[in-house]
Amino acid sequence: MREIVFDTETTGLAANNGDRVVEIGCVELFNHISTGETFHRYVNPERSMPFEAQQVHGLTDAFLSDKPVFAAIADELLAFLGDAPLIAHNADFDLAFLNAEFIRCGRPQILPSRIIDSLMLARRKHPAGPNSLDALCSRYFVDTSRRTFHGALLDSELLAEVYVELIGGRQASLGLADAAGSAAPGMPGQSMRSVEARPVARAFRVTEDERAAHRERLARLGENAIWLTYLGAADAPAITPTAG
Repeated sequence: MREIVFDTETTGLAANNGDRVVEIGCVELFNHISTGETFHRYVNPERSMPFEAQQVHGLTDAFLSDKPVFAAIADELLAFLGDAPLIAHNADFDLAFLNAEFIRCGRPQILPSRIIDSLMLARRKHPAGPNSLDALCSRYFVDTSRRTFHGALLDSELLAEVYVELIGGRQASLGLADAAGSAAPGMPGQSMRSVEARPVARAFRVTEDERAAHRERLARLGENAIWLTYLGAADAPAITPTAG
């Protein structure tokens, strides 16, 4: 199953009052495992950057001045999202901003039914909290050392790891990669490593005393004991037939 984890950075908190998207980052998962495919764009918001927002993500007016406006990347973004379920942390916030941008440029909105809110998942799993992305990264030992400012792509990568932990899915990937590091079966272009038979049968270290004790035990079970069908002639006990 294909899923997209995404995050946005914005000029503020009010999607319906003039604030705009300035960065979008997306990470593709297949069967809850990252494929390495991402979508990342900085966006010219066509307005000035408030100081408070700049302190959060570090994006300045000068940096964003030569970036494309949202309308120029909308079709590319929609193509990357496809019809996959979309995962975001506090998803109502990000969805409101994306849909406001899609409305401005005449593109279809994202339906809320496609959204999985990892914050809601975290609150159900950890009702005592805290459940911010930073707190969940700490809880699940997700490395945040690259994070100095909030960034849409980096936060999506961190959230992808947290999301897999929240749904208990990390176990699905354990042991499914081969020695060369190929991904789990089910991902495009990947296959499970074949398991070869031992060239020499494994020798089990069983002493003769243990074999004798085993035969004695089986003899007491009688001639109809199912365990007798698993023994070779050398291990079969002498059994006196019982009277019918």
